[in-house]
Amino acid sequence: MSATVASAASGWVPVGSARRPRRLSELVLLVLAVSIGLMAFAQVDLANGGHLPAHFAAVSAGAAAAALAAHLVVRWLAPYSDQILLPVAVAINGLGLAMIHRLDVAEAIRATANTEPLPRPTAPTQLVWTALGLLLMVGVLALVRDPRLLQRFTYTAMVVGLVLLVLPLVPGLGVTINGARIWIYVGGLSFQPAEIAKIALIVFFSGYLVVKRDALAVARTRFLGIDVPRGRDLGPILVAWLVSVAVLVFETDLGTSLLFFALFVALLYVATGRRGWVVIGVVLFSLGSTLGYYLFAHVRVRVDVWLHPFADTAGKGYQVTQSLYGLANGGVLGTGIGQGSPDLVPFAKSDFIIAAVGEELGLTGLMALLVLYAILVERGLRTALAARDDFGRLLACGLAFVMALQVFIVVGGVTNLIPLTGLTTPFLAAGGSSLVANWVVIGLLLRVSDTARRPLPAPVPITDTAMTIVVPR
Repeated sequence: MSATVASAASGWVPVGSARRPRRLSELVLLVLAVSIGLMAFAQVDLANGGHLPAHFAAVSAGAAAAALAAHLVVRWLAPYSDQILLPVAVAINGLGLAMIHRLDVAEAIRATANTEPLPRPTAPTQLVWTALGLLLMVGVLALVRDPRLLQRFTYTAMVVGLVLLVLPLVPGLGVTINGARIWIYVGGLSFQPAEIAKIALIVFFSGYLVVKRDALAVARTRFLGIDVPRGRDLGPILVAWLVSVAVLVFETDLGTSLLFFALFVALLYVATGRRGWVVIGVVLFSLGSTLGYYLFAHVRVRVDVWLHPFADTAGKGYQVTQSLYGLANGGVLGTGIGQGSPDLVPFAKSDFIIAAVGEELGLTGLMALLVLYAILVERGLRTALAARDDFGRLLACGLAFVMALQVFIVVGGVTNLIPLTGLTTPFLAAGGSSLVANWVVIGLLLRVSDTARRPLPAPVPITDTAMTIVVPR
């Protein structure tokens, strides 16, 4: 048997002479994405001091080098992956760094005016987390050469995800910040383990539903035109509901609870195509929300602020009203970067950074930012459609859904469309755990996309020199 046939028999087949794409579109878009962040960064100091930021040339060179290195690594490790994902993520991340720097400048100006010590800036720390996130993205591409390998760790991912969710409850490790016990302190650094848990749980949901989807798709009854699953198959969604309620009860984390449950229901619908699961999910969500409202004071406070934000503008409604005032001050075109007052909104660097963007870039800039998020979600769903295996399809769907759900929950809370939940805006808000987790999401989407778009190997003829076939004339 020839070496080629031996390779095919071992499960590895060379791609052949297929030409590797040069990824020029990604490179051009990366130049534009880096330019957006650097121009916003420069505009902050030009508007407040009339000069470029300190070390602007060095920062620009570093940002360009990091983007070029990321492009070259993706070109080497995932040459057939989507060419839009990386530039869009870089653009949002760069804009977030510029807005955090803008808030640092505002805090420094206020401290100087009040003769107070200058606060420690957040932008340099966020820049370090960005570099770490890019390295983790590269690590994902280097280690996960085939996303189907993750299916082997379905139940391991479940255990890891649940352990990460309960870590903040460990005495001496978890801490309560702003009423929610979702943080842990290790070595003087704070981290939010739920951000990593969401990725582990997506892997678990995808692997579990690939195996169990046929049983979960079976419907025995029909109610109001909807196929209702069998009673014995309701276990998974009930477990997901109970876990999400437990997160709400013990960690007072409404955002993670909502994100976790909505993600599972969405993947369940994608896997089975049964609308009955969605109906059951809505019913359970409504039941859990009602119970949470009557049983827990912090849920009642958030709902009351949502319904009556201007009833107590100096107290419980202060965050939401300041956010709405900031958005109103921005109007359609915004005050301009560095020319508004976004620092008047509490937690403007984290939970309410959308309000800062809306004030200084206006409705137009905010809509452009939401379009960038929509592009990320669309490219993720497009990757899911192109996936050649069910696990990769569900994995890409889950990663795209978690991005969409998180943006909707955050923007909805800031604009008072829904109650506040406390989640962070992907790539934009200050916070290392969220940033590195979302760069891991981009790495996984690039890997699934590369696997889906990679050309199939040419068929290899099987020959055996020891066999001779004689065809009669």
